[in-house]
Amino acid sequence: MGAGAFAGVVGTAGGIASLISYPALLAVGIGPLPANVTNAVALVASGVGSTLGSRLELHDQRARLRRWAALCVGGGTAGAVLLLVTPRGVFDWIVPFLVALASLLLLAQPRLTTWHQARPRRGTEPIVLAAIFGISLYSGYFGAGAGILVLAVLLVLVDQNLARSNALKNTLLMIADLIPAVVFALAGPVVWTAALPLAVGAFAGGTVGPAITRRAPKRLLRIAIALCGLALAGWLLNSAAR
Repeated sequence: MGAGAFAGVVGTAGGIASLISYPALLAVGIGPLPANVTNAVALVASGVGSTLGSRLELHDQRARLRRWAALCVGGGTAGAVLLLVTPRGVFDWIVPFLVALASLLLLAQPRLTTWHQARPRRGTEPIVLAAIFGISLYSGYFGAGAGILVLAVLLVLVDQNLARSNALKNTLLMIADLIPAVVFALAGPVVWTAALPLAVGAFAGGTVGPAITRRAPKRLLRIAIALCGLALAGWLLNSAAR
């Protein structure tokens, strides 16, 4: 429950909940695949909490949510099916570099935003749609670092306000993870004795996370998220090399 609460706060503020919750499940003796699906089911509660806590930032973003919800559902569902029928090695060597790239994009985001705003904005929407679908697919498949990937896309191409982008990111990933969580609950090896307390903690942490994001110094928070993302990329690369 403590790991869930910490993961909920950290994940809501920066998109790296799995950096806390997944190793915690491994540490108590749960195997990699059961830990993965247990983590996916439990962390939906964090998304529900963060959506409730982010109503202020989401009230004028409903049009974006409606446009992108189907992409999130489709990508997340496809990722969940892939997880159950294919080996996880498909993503093992690619994802660390994607997470590292997203973290570097967060560090460079002010300069990238200035560059982007100085150029014509035509042609950005297809890139955003493709990125959201691809990240949703990965989120349903494994998910570690998906929040950082979405946040980097939103901050650079959609909305440069960190709190608003964070709120949108949390809700999109919750939508992407809903059907995978149901699939895993019905067909996957979920360890419910771990999933339930993890979910309770994640809901509590996810609910208070938006308030922390709202008040935290934006530049320091962005740098902290990026550094944690680089740490996550290193951990994923080390796991892939084993």
